[in-house]
Amino acid sequence: MKEPGKYVLGAVALGVVGFLCWYFSLIIAYVLVAVVVSFLGRPIHDLLERVAFRGRRLPAGARAGVTLGCLWGLFVLFFVTVIPLVSSEFRVLGSVNASAVIGRLEGPLEELGGWLAGLGFADPVGDIRALALESMNALLDMSAIGGAFASLADTVGGIVIFLFAVSFISFFFLKDSGLFPRMLLSVVPARHEEGARKAVDSIRRLLVRYFVGIFLEVVIVMTLNTAGLSIAGIAFSHAVLIGLASGILNVVPYIGPIIGVVFGLCVGVVTSVEMDPYTVMLPVVVYTGVVMIVTQVIDNVVLQPLIYGSSVHAHPLEIFLVILAAGHAAGIPGMVLAIPVYTVLRVVSREFFSKYRLVKSLTRGLEGEGER
Repeated sequence: MKEPGKYVLGAVALGVVGFLCWYFSLIIAYVLVAVVVSFLGRPIHDLLERVAFRGRRLPAGARAGVTLGCLWGLFVLFFVTVIPLVSSEFRVLGSVNASAVIGRLEGPLEELGGWLAGLGFADPVGDIRALALESMNALLDMSAIGGAFASLADTVGGIVIFLFAVSFISFFFLKDSGLFPRMLLSVVPARHEEGARKAVDSIRRLLVRYFVGIFLEVVIVMTLNTAGLSIAGIAFSHAVLIGLASGILNVVPYIGPIIGVVFGLCVGVVTSVEMDPYTVMLPVVVYTGVVMIVTQVIDNVVLQPLIYGSSVHAHPLEIFLVILAAGHAAGIPGMVLAIPVYTVLRVVSREFFSKYRLVKSLTRGLEGEGER
């Protein structure tokens, strides 16, 4: 009876832990967001650690405070400069009638349909018109997001609590980089503490590089699209909206960039609907498509190999299959979280299940990471 009793006790303990995680899920979310914020601020903190004035270095608390201040400064700068432009653009989009847009495109759609009919497609005009109308309606429905900016006052209390809690927790994670690892190790059995410590150290280093890389990728994609579209003659407010949307959507692997390009093309069509479809609208769409495709090529050839390959030490095919499986299991949230979760699983497997051939194969790129 001793062995069954042990399993029952373990199951009860697991159930209690699961219930507590569910009950305190909001607090756990605060902690996890604070961990990501501390990861993003770690390069700034490490840079400040090397700075000395008259032979004296900044205290740990001061470094954490300055780092958090820099992150807050970036957030406030983004909020006061970009958000008003985006909110205004969404209000403009909300005033556009999708049927009127398609009506203006009737001539070009007829010509495109005739060209496709020559290639053997059945009833292409109706299909194209229906697809265009559906896409426009989807875009203009997104304009409801603009109303969210006007209703922030209704949830300002929750936002203030969230920002304060995340900032407070992030400060201590930045001040003491070993605080979160110690929190995790406190629930690990003593016999596994050494392996768990190595795993936590490796995970922290890998995820710091990954999240910083993702943040830089979003900023670079947004900047390239905004600058490129502005140079191509697109109104700056439209360029900012397209750049911001494409940068954020780029976080979603593979699908996000495609949605971003489609969104940019739709915005180009909607915002030039009153113009001549051949002399103005078509060039706008072409310029938008060219700029966004060039940005994606730069992202795929330069940025993503540096972020996914160098940060998490995984083969591109391996990453693709993991993202595909995560998307099938949990949709877009699964695709966004696929790489961080897979990184954690790989490191844990390397430390505790390295005797298995499959684990050795999947974690070969992590060799030496734990000893750094």
